[in-house]
Amino acid sequence: MRRGELPGTLPLSLPRLALPLLLLASLAGCGGEEPRAELTVRVLVRDINIRPEGVECAGTGPYTYFHNRAAYRVVDGDGETLAEGALPPGKSVRTFAEDLEVSRIPTFCEFAVPVTLADRKAYRLIVDDRRPIELTRDDSEGPALVAVVPS
Repeated sequence: MRRGELPGTLPLSLPRLALPLLLLASLAGCGGEEPRAELTVRVLVRDINIRPEGVECAGTGPYTYFHNRAAYRVVDGDGETLAEGALPPGKSVRTFAEDLEVSRIPTFCEFAVPVTLADRKAYRLIVDDRRPIELTRDDSEGPALVAVVPS
């Protein structure tokens, strides 16, 4: 019997013992979490309010629940919450490109929320526990999920 051998067993060697330990060690650092990506959830609230372009805003009329500090959740197609928090202030954007040569113009209110999400086939946004809003992937201005309200 050679050194490292036990009666009735195959010879033990350091490389044969080390491989399973290395595999276990590499898996231990993973934590079982799935990969996540940084995205921006962009919501354009088409409330057609007259205000200056580029100022802080909130939704008006039937969209007053879109406002700074409104609770939101991003959920997947099965309703699992992937991210949650409070909306930041919205920013007013022009409803059309024509220059009206006045300081207050028809605008929409756009909200941009940075999130870190696991990859899913579908995403929805829930604001103030209202009806979920479908989000669509749009990477034309960077990685984003977008919605227009009303759609």
